[in-house]
Amino acid sequence: MIVFLGEYEATLDAKGRFLLPGGLLKQLPEGAATSFVVNRGFDECLNLYPKENWQPVTAEVNSLSEYEPENRKLKRLFNNGATEVSLDTANRLLLPANLKGFGSLQRDIVLASSGNKIEIWDKTKYQQFFDSFTPETFSSLAQKVMGKKTGD
Repeated sequence: MIVFLGEYEATLDAKGRFLLPGGLLKQLPEGAATSFVVNRGFDECLNLYPKENWQPVTAEVNSLSEYEPENRKLKRLFNNGATEVSLDTANRLLLPANLKGFGSLQRDIVLASSGNKIEIWDKTKYQQFFDSFTPETFSSLAQKVMGKKTGD
């Protein structure tokens, strides 16, 4: 599994393409496929998975029971619209129009590493998200989430 680090700014062209920054390209293993899957994120962003990282994530979601209404909703929201995209010869990716609309992506975007995926945010929305946190609220969130772990 590929794990990403860093955040990068990029610009969408009129066709909805952006150049995958060199810092992210360098994190792809030698000879790695240039295929990705882009889908809706849990916040107002998109998720970009290398194809090899997508397979276990979608398998987990698709293993949920169809008999539970909430599971069906999650499967639809997660899978519907998921699209395979590939780097072109100039190392650009083309975002589907429907997903670009979901993320409210206009021109300036941020590619933020998030473990096994890259989140694609509208630059202004990304800044607003982080502006809403102070060191104290970040610490409080970490304590709430990570404080539940045992064995540390």
